[in-house]
Amino acid sequence: MKDRSSGFTIVELMVVIAVIGLLIALLLPAVQEGRESARRLQCLSNTKQITLAILNYEATNKRYPPAGMAGVRSAATLQDGPFDPRGGKMISWEVLILPFLEESPLYKQFDLERNILDQPQEPQETALASYSCPSDDARGRFFVESSLTSGKRFAKGNYAAFVSPFHVDYCDLFPGGLAGNRPLYRRHITDGTSKTMVISEVRTRDDQTDQRGAWALPWTGSSLLAFDIHVVGTVTGGGAYQPDARSLGLSQMPNNQGINVDMIYRCSDVAGAQLDRMPCAEFGVPPFDHNHFLSAAPRSLHRGGVNAGFLDGHCGFLLDTIDEYSMAFLICPNDGRTIDAASLVR
Repeated sequence: MKDRSSGFTIVELMVVIAVIGLLIALLLPAVQEGRESARRLQCLSNTKQITLAILNYEATNKRYPPAGMAGVRSAATLQDGPFDPRGGKMISWEVLILPFLEESPLYKQFDLERNILDQPQEPQETALASYSCPSDDARGRFFVESSLTSGKRFAKGNYAAFVSPFHVDYCDLFPGGLAGNRPLYRRHITDGTSKTMVISEVRTRDDQTDQRGAWALPWTGSSLLAFDIHVVGTVTGGGAYQPDARSLGLSQMPNNQGINVDMIYRCSDVAGAQLDRMPCAEFGVPPFDHNHFLSAAPRSLHRGGVNAGFLDGHCGFLLDTIDEYSMAFLICPNDGRTIDAASLVR
């Protein structure tokens, strides 16, 4: 009688393969979670560096960087707010802080006397690691649209500034951590720098007609965010910001999925598809043409929230579930409510 082979039988091999498959299935979520945790930490590190660059800009120039080198609307069109993102030179705050991110060579390629669409060296095409959150990985994505950019390509990134608790176009009357054409000085941050949120994250889409993340442009969702809680009373006179309770439920909460949407200049989802969980609508196109509002939500692919930076330099994780009033007060630097950011941002 012959001896039995010392190798595995087919049944035994199938059992081993099944066990290995089960172990992989159990370990894969933990590995993916670990990788996302590392990516989120890198995104937080970028948030910190950008926040410190803003503070270094302020220390050098004795004012915070403007939301952008943009235009001013005439009194006849003031209903849309005095700040005109598509006017002026259209150069964002993210361009202005480049020297404080050790990006002086790139900064010198920008001619601040020329419009962003008229830059001979095309520096706006440059993708920067400092502006890219690896969870979203905007590198290799560009914004280019014939009527909006004259065919010029704009690299995308993942960070934007809170410029108003109201609308982007009202950032001169009701500013956030940054303001528009009206200079914002440290003395204007009466609620305290540790209680004023200045930047957060944005997501991008692999769609060249979607402006979100285009870091060199001072546009909504590109480099600017606004919360869209309206103000009580008249909007043309400025004054103290008092949130209107009628706006509750319509604000731009972190990773907002509606009812409000990111208001941008070209939205490929106007038919209602709302791809990539980034709902948008086109400025001036029904059903939103009666509002002409410019606002957008901070967004990320991190579970449960977004990274955010404050005007004292500290950073943390802003939860999707933050109270609307609290977030409005954290964005506004001079509303008279000193919200404890430490209790709201992990």
